[in-house]
Amino acid sequence: MAKQKFYVVWDGVEDGVYTSWEACQEAVKGYSNAKYKSFKTEDEAEQAFALGYEAWKEQEDSMKDSQQVEAMPENKKEQTDATPDENDSQEPMLKLPDGAINEAIAVDAACSGNPGKMEYRGVYLRTGKTIFHFGPVFGTNNIGEFLAIVHGLALLKQKNLLNLPIYSDSVNAQLWVRKKKCKTTLERNEKTEQLFQMIERAEKWLKTNSYTNPIIKWPTDKWGEIPADFGRK
Repeated sequence: MAKQKFYVVWDGVEDGVYTSWEACQEAVKGYSNAKYKSFKTEDEAEQAFALGYEAWKEQEDSMKDSQQVEAMPENKKEQTDATPDENDSQEPMLKLPDGAINEAIAVDAACSGNPGKMEYRGVYLRTGKTIFHFGPVFGTNNIGEFLAIVHGLALLKQKNLLNLPIYSDSVNAQLWVRKKKCKTTLERNEKTEQLFQMIERAEKWLKTNSYTNPIIKWPTDKWGEIPADFGRK
């Protein structure tokens, strides 16, 4: 008997997570450039839908790069804390300030103008590798900081790294994550529609998933710029 699959429709007649191929077909029938994919488990499907197609695709592409896969080791022992694999037993490649945790990821966003072309990324501190990157899209820096944290949480949950900390230098973004609401004043229009769909999916992920990863404020005044900084100041 074939195992049940779950189907995500990111862009179709009606977006959502479906439990049958027939329902998925109905959701994309006649819709040009529909975006959808099957997943083995409902949890994987829900996480992928919450991320949104572009962020999920960016994540999948990074996973195909062997160097970036090694940058964020898989927790093969199924433990609740981060367990690096043998390839990551070397000394950290980044020189971190005293007191900084190297078994962590750092996230940051950059925006050319505010609003303007926005992008965000996450960096694994032990290796200094960029493990995910999204953008640019039209948005604001605060939105990018918010999405970067949620992207990091979803990725760590997917990889079963449930206690790995996330550093962010944005107080606003951390507050929005705790409130599970992106309280932006950016106008929703044709230019920002893609971004607002990502925001909605990120908010839904926060409301439908739990996490135990600490989100820690990076003290820029003491430690300097966060390692995920784009260096455009």
